[in-house]
Amino acid sequence: MASHSVFEIIVLVAAVALYFLPALIADRRMRHDLLIIALFNAVLGWTGIGWVLALFWAFQPNPPKDLGAQAKERERRVGMGVFSRLLSERVAARSARSKRAADRERPSH
Repeated sequence: MASHSVFEIIVLVAAVALYFLPALIADRRMRHDLLIIALFNAVLGWTGIGWVLALFWAFQPNPPKDLGAQAKERERRVGMGVFSRLLSERVAARSARSKRAADRERPSH
């Protein structure tokens, strides 16, 4: 009888470990959002799809620390690129107008 209950405890521990496998993997991979993955797994893991999604999420790399600052920097670079292109176009148009004006002023013989 005692060996039967030990076996049940071992099976129960194995089932819980399998159920929380995504959280355990996230912990081993030092995910910054470990608690969120563990809660997602605990709440939706029973659906099967939730468990697979939590497992997929656990294997993803950590997100950047400051995603907002990176987005702002990228936006600033894109804005500077547009500004530089427009400025270059204006400079080219101005130099073309200056060249045409200089050609008109030159006497042609």
